[in-house]
Amino acid sequence: MVLCLKARKSRSLPGFKSSLTKLMKNIIVVTGGAGFIGSNLIESLIKQFNYKIISIDNYSSGKSENHIKNSKITYLKGNTKNITKILKNYKKKIHSIFHFGEFSRIFQSFIQFNQCNDSNIKGTSEVFKFALENNIKLIYSATSASLGNYGKDMNLSPYAFTKATNLQLLENLKKWFNFRFEVVYFYNVYGPRHIRVGDMATVVGIFEDHYKKRKSLPIVKPGWQSRKFTHVFDTVKGCIFAWKKNLCKHYIVANSTSYTILQLAKMFGRSTKLFAKRPGERFSSNIAEKNLNNKLIRLEANISLKDYIKNFIKNETLKKKINLI
Repeated sequence: MVLCLKARKSRSLPGFKSSLTKLMKNIIVVTGGAGFIGSNLIESLIKQFNYKIISIDNYSSGKSENHIKNSKITYLKGNTKNITKILKNYKKKIHSIFHFGEFSRIFQSFIQFNQCNDSNIKGTSEVFKFALENNIKLIYSATSASLGNYGKDMNLSPYAFTKATNLQLLENLKKWFNFRFEVVYFYNVYGPRHIRVGDMATVVGIFEDHYKKRKSLPIVKPGWQSRKFTHVFDTVKGCIFAWKKNLCKHYIVANSTSYTILQLAKMFGRSTKLFAKRPGERFSSNIAEKNLNNKLIRLEANISLKDYIKNFIKNETLKKKINLI
């Protein structure tokens, strides 16, 4: 099942509670709101809806430069482990939580295991508990890393394992307490505000940075690992779509076309440099039909990676010409 995404302005959410409840619950919380995907979500929400927004971010990878300037948005610095304390004065007014504030890199989860476990297990458990106890709708960002190889890839890395563990916990919370949530699986997201430098950089971001610096593009061997690179605008549309539908379902937001890392590098037209294979490396981004007995509803992503990179190179070329004038 593939659904096309269309953004539209809306002031009401079908299937949600009464108008009086909506007026009382007028806040949306975004964990990781100063990060790459969270900031793009906030920007889209503030354009389409009348909710107030609270961002909670520990700024381990988020940046104040990603803040969206709007009087309806409040940015709070804090750890999700302390969400109950941070939001104690707001809890009766919170309509939904988009939980994006987790540790999100495969290789780094081996190096920074404690940070990964602290964020993805301890922090996320507190987010789930807070949402459950206060009757708050949850939208959880899952990962394609836990779907590959018929579910066996969930054990490839601490990151994939923690994310898969959280999905199992959500299933039990639904069974035990009728907890309502939406799950959206992310697929190698790229686009505005993605991280270009450092341990948490995305592969497209790294290639952009190296292109600008005229450096060879670093590729982890063997290079034919394939990914369904998905633009952040499509990912955000998918999250909002799932939130509005309010069906307590699992959704996949992924581009239909896969590219290997070598094919991605070729689009940039730069030389490459191979590096040793790393632990946790998966070889494909799978589109599964089910996960934990949930049918996965596929939301088609429409933005082309090739077009995105062509525009990036075109803009960089233009900048250089302007600087020469």
